[in-house]
Amino acid sequence: MRTETGGEGSDRDHVQSLERGLALLLAFDAEHPDPTLAELAQLTGYSRPAVRRFLITLERLGYVTAHGGRWSLTPRVLLIGQHYTESHALIAVAQPHLLAIAEQTGESASLAVLDGGEVAYVARVPVRRIMSINVQVGTRVPAHATSMGRVLLAWAPADVVDDVLTRHPPRALTSQTTTDPVALRDALHEVRAQGYAVVSGELEPGLLSGAVPVRDRSGTVVAALASSTSSGRASEQVMRLETVPLLLQAADRISTELGFRSPVHRSTAYEGFY
Repeated sequence: MRTETGGEGSDRDHVQSLERGLALLLAFDAEHPDPTLAELAQLTGYSRPAVRRFLITLERLGYVTAHGGRWSLTPRVLLIGQHYTESHALIAVAQPHLLAIAEQTGESASLAVLDGGEVAYVARVPVRRIMSINVQVGTRVPAHATSMGRVLLAWAPADVVDDVLTRHPPRALTSQTTTDPVALRDALHEVRAQGYAVVSGELEPGLLSGAVPVRDRSGTVVAALASSTSSGRASEQVMRLETVPLLLQAADRISTELGFRSPVHRSTAYEGFY
């Protein structure tokens, strides 16, 4: 068991009420922006009395508000995400590079991290809307069907990859989505060998994206840097030959600013390094 400064502890250190309170906050989403107490109980599986206590506590703390028998989040919840952004040097370092990529390509640029079987956007410079969902900081998408997810999984620990590809079988999002675990593992090996990922039409029809890894001081891949467009404006070949080199250069600069020092000289395409 680790100390109170962080890490894993025993079951007796687990605060179930805190877990349930956070689960209740996460129950508010686009499909349930202002649920009733009964709806929240159904969504979380908690009893109505328990949900009522959590709501009253969260209301006193300023995170939720009641109106006409329905509940909704307040802007105060944004502070949680703001604190994450402000406390992570990665995001501050990456932001100007995202802006530069967006200016160079005329397309949206994003930075994302792996969270379970999903990719979570932690920074983004949108140029135009190319997805059916409104992608912004905090948006989560399945890792198996995205270039960012492929990059993050390619350098993830084996148990993480097993969990994403085996314990929670990937589902088809379009007719082009790769769902076979063997095929996906082959794709991850290819990504690691070439140092980048390009995915077309697997998350949404017509969506084309390229992504590269970002490393911290220790050399660990901590994020994926990506550019996305539509197949109507660019081809996979253009993505590989024109956009990916820009992403690799930007990722190299971000990694260097985070303290990473490559043991060998890398070319624009990072040949021989990955």
